[in-house]
Amino acid sequence: MVHLRSRRRLALAVPVVLSLTASLGFLPAAAQAAPRAESATQAAVGTDTYAYLVNTRTDPYTIKSVKAAIKAAGGSIVVSYDKIGVIVVHSTDLDFAKKIRTVRGVQSAGASRTSPVQAAGTTDEGAAQYLSGAEAAKVEKGSAAGEEPLEADQWDLRAIGADKAAAIDPGSRKVTVAVIDVGVDDTHPDLAPNFSPSQSANCVSGKADTTYGSWRPVDAEHYHGTHVAGEIAAARNGIGVAGVAPGVRVAGITVAQPDENQLFFPESVVCAFVFAADHGVEVTNNSYYVDPWQYNCMDDPDQRAIVDSVNRAQLYAQSKGTLNVAAAGNANDDLDSDALVDDASPDDSTPVTRTVDPHECFDVPTQLPGVVTVSAVGVNGTKSYYSSYGYGVVDVAAPGGDKYQIPNTPSKNGRILSTMPNDQYGFLQGTSMATPHVAGVAALLKSTHPRATPAQLQAMLKAEAVNPGCPSDPYDGNGDGVVDATCVGGKRVNGFYGFGVVDALRAVK
Repeated sequence: MVHLRSRRRLALAVPVVLSLTASLGFLPAAAQAAPRAESATQAAVGTDTYAYLVNTRTDPYTIKSVKAAIKAAGGSIVVSYDKIGVIVVHSTDLDFAKKIRTVRGVQSAGASRTSPVQAAGTTDEGAAQYLSGAEAAKVEKGSAAGEEPLEADQWDLRAIGADKAAAIDPGSRKVTVAVIDVGVDDTHPDLAPNFSPSQSANCVSGKADTTYGSWRPVDAEHYHGTHVAGEIAAARNGIGVAGVAPGVRVAGITVAQPDENQLFFPESVVCAFVFAADHGVEVTNNSYYVDPWQYNCMDDPDQRAIVDSVNRAQLYAQSKGTLNVAAAGNANDDLDSDALVDDASPDDSTPVTRTVDPHECFDVPTQLPGVVTVSAVGVNGTKSYYSSYGYGVVDVAAPGGDKYQIPNTPSKNGRILSTMPNDQYGFLQGTSMATPHVAGVAALLKSTHPRATPAQLQAMLKAEAVNPGCPSDPYDGNGDGVVDATCVGGKRVNGFYGFGVVDALRAVK
């Protein structure tokens, strides 16, 4: 068993976004108030290099003039995504963002992190539990004929009819799901048959590196993306486990920093969405929140720039036909409440406790427009104790595992079993695990309806989902006698499950 620190990672279509107003048009008026004083992001003066995002209009004249202004202000351009008006900049000038915001054509600009750029997390809840050889042998004995060797422990596949769906249509090789994450071990025997190197890259620097193997995790501690990839598309090849869509392709786009903190900074995520869009990816899986802010408040100029840049990139992906699916998070937060306490931000320096309004401070990318927001359920089909929720925020739900909901399987483990680096298998739980189930079902829908747009795929996900409705009794997810959450809504749509738990079998019929 490997013990990692538990991180609460959240887990954020239209024409290409050209302006702040267009890209953030979904925000309430109150969220677009005049910026407050500068963020307390850089107190020390020195020679450290900081990363910035500069968002501009996309006409060639503006792009050219802003680039000149960036250089004049002491900035060094790392990469410029001219098509969406996002420029990634490094500078040692602590006043760089303040200066560049005064430049004509700049619509938002700010620091992308609160710590210096270093030379060079995730929505799983709790530590990974690896499947031992003895346990695997026990599971294999419990697997039925025609199943993968470890499928007896995959209660999640049966919960959404993915086992039956695979017999009808395992998905098309013309459909690719990109796992935007900490890296994917494409050498795993369950992933190698379906992996797409040409649609994979490393975006950690903010600029895509397509060197062969660059998408692989730096070590076994960066296991999250490999687990997610297996849930989506582990091949039915007589080895290990099966994915929800075992016939589709899977790609890896690495965005997490290579150190132990595994942070997902916004410039890396911008790169990932643009790369996926430009390389024909049909679905992206986003089991994380963009660091360093758990919620990005629009009256803070730095956080506003983060929302703007990532939103431009994900909207660009949608405009190119890519559906983006994201995790709701593991804090058991009500994302439709009037106020939440955020005591985890910024997570790249010293966190401060603040109260935020989730209608004006956004979890990115899951609360961005057009993104499919996913909550988690356990084997009983009820909301997982950790899963965040929210009426009008959550779109659909899927199995994410729950240690308090125990399945009748050989291992009796309520978490999700999937692939791990170095040819291993392990259990994880979290909205990180629920999201790839939805991405897999979306891939099956795209296989069946190849001309469907991202908006149409999202509508089909909702239409074919099965909603258990709000629980009749007060919700006590961990069984301690305390009400943990309140479900708002009815049988058709509610805050716990959105439009319901996705259904793979319905997707292929």
